[in-house]
Amino acid sequence: MSEQVGVVTWINGPVVRARGSRHVGMLELVEVGEERLVGEVIGLDGDIITAQVYEETSGMRTGAPIFGTGLPLSVELGPGLLKSIFDGVQRPLPLIEMQSGSFISRGVHLDPLDRKVRWRFTPRAKEGDSLIGGQIYGIVMETETFEHRIMVPPDLSGTLTWVAAEGEYTLEEPIARLRVGKEEKELTMLQRWPVRRYRPYKSRLASTTPLITGQRVLDTFFPVAKGGAAGIPGPFGSGKTVTQHSIAKWADAEVIVYIGCGERGNEMTEVLQEFPHLVDPRSGRPLMERTVLIANTSNMPVAAREASIYTGITIAEYYRDMGYHVALMADSTSRWAEALREVSGRLEEMPAEEGYPAYLAGRLAEFYERAGYVETVNGDFGSVTIVGAVSPPGGDFSEPVTQHTKRFIRCFWALDKSLAS
Repeated sequence: MSEQVGVVTWINGPVVRARGSRHVGMLELVEVGEERLVGEVIGLDGDIITAQVYEETSGMRTGAPIFGTGLPLSVELGPGLLKSIFDGVQRPLPLIEMQSGSFISRGVHLDPLDRKVRWRFTPRAKEGDSLIGGQIYGIVMETETFEHRIMVPPDLSGTLTWVAAEGEYTLEEPIARLRVGKEEKELTMLQRWPVRRYRPYKSRLASTTPLITGQRVLDTFFPVAKGGAAGIPGPFGSGKTVTQHSIAKWADAEVIVYIGCGERGNEMTEVLQEFPHLVDPRSGRPLMERTVLIANTSNMPVAAREASIYTGITIAEYYRDMGYHVALMADSTSRWAEALREVSGRLEEMPAEEGYPAYLAGRLAEFYERAGYVETVNGDFGSVTIVGAVSPPGGDFSEPVTQHTKRFIRCFWALDKSLAS
């Protein structure tokens, strides 16, 4: 249970400061106020804690308590991710709608993955096997055609002392025990991983296989490799979102992670309405069965936009570690950069070009760096390909987000408004 670590002394939009304990860590997950709004520590100065809150703070007062959890901002990983729709901090939107109607009420705490569903587990390892972090020891059919590979958490290695027989288990029921040093750890299908940390792999390889996007003009003249990164800059109405929708539908990736980051709600509605009715050309099943949607639209709290990109890339890396090729659509990285700018302004940091924080280039580089074609711990090959839309105001490609994105990607699909018209 989380304990109180301080009292709120200053509130500025999504940024709050609290005076309290020195036992709070940087990037620790905190709960703010009586409603326990989700937040993350982004600054420490003696006993002053600065946190960004991923929910609406209107009505909050100074003197409100702040609770520490001792954990970093993490996502839940396990069977049930596919076909799901989450917000930027991985709260399940369909369940929130059932609980609080069309609008997300504050302080809603729901498990991202359903704890009651029973999944049929088939072991792929036996007692006495030596397992390292990331190794596959069982499989679950997540949909009728998709094999979800159950892996040892990346930070554990040891000898398997017990593994469950084939049968149906919930996410939290133990399915194996691993001897790590002198102690035994129980393994379940559910893992947590901090969103700001790379998931480990054996080695990174040159990207030589093209990702077939299904768009002839792109595949012929401007191909992107599996494990590469592409940027789609263009003014409003030039077709960035439509291009990403088309790639999500037709690309030869096995898993699609679609992040609607700060875009209008009706654009995400199109995805939500179209995808369940589209048929995957390879399996003949609904396309939604290999898609994870993260919807953090423009009317949702601005700080959660920044988290949504990391939530999406962590889920993508998880499927990559199983040996799958994943395509991640980020629509749009400009909205994410604007969220960085807003939080930076409220923190009273020194602005750089066009008001963006000085670390904008570093954050963009860090994000695109997580794309790649890798050899996984199991000796399989997997990849994460990032396709990021950029929305420069007025179609001005000399603005900072477009310019920095060009530095870090190898594939640039610039769109033109006059051609679109």
